[in-house]
Amino acid sequence: MALPDMDTSVGHSFGLEIDGVVIKQINEVTGLKMEQDVIELKQNTADGKYVIKKLPGRPKAGEVTLTRGLTADNNFEKWIKDARFGKMSSARKGGAIIVFDYEGQAIKRYTLVNAWPKSLEISSLKAGDTSVLTEKLVITYEQMDVA
Repeated sequence: MALPDMDTSVGHSFGLEIDGVVIKQINEVTGLKMEQDVIELKQNTADGKYVIKKLPGRPKAGEVTLTRGLTADNNFEKWIKDARFGKMSSARKGGAIIVFDYEGQAIKRYTLVNAWPKSLEISSLKAGDTSVLTEKLVITYEQMDVA
């Protein structure tokens, strides 16, 4: 569903799509950004003035952190196991972070190129605690495209 002009979106829910499988139970996405180096070109103009021009440089790789409630789904664990044991041909994957509206329709897709899991962190385990257990997956990627 396209947004009307001058309208902004509320991220109702988020998902991670890897190998065509969408995991929609993502609670939080942090660190998602596109960045590139800046090159400073220092030169003199024809009339002798000193100027500095800034030019776009190489794109930088990035990292994104996904948080979700702990479930019986073990897709995160399987994926990180491949990377941990050096099976990078199967660990590097194309995927996407998807933002869904309140009707469950995708409104924004951040495509990750050559993404692989860097770490998986489980929240603190405390006996008698009533807070939700979460797992945080940090994914590193070589390039991000926005669609």
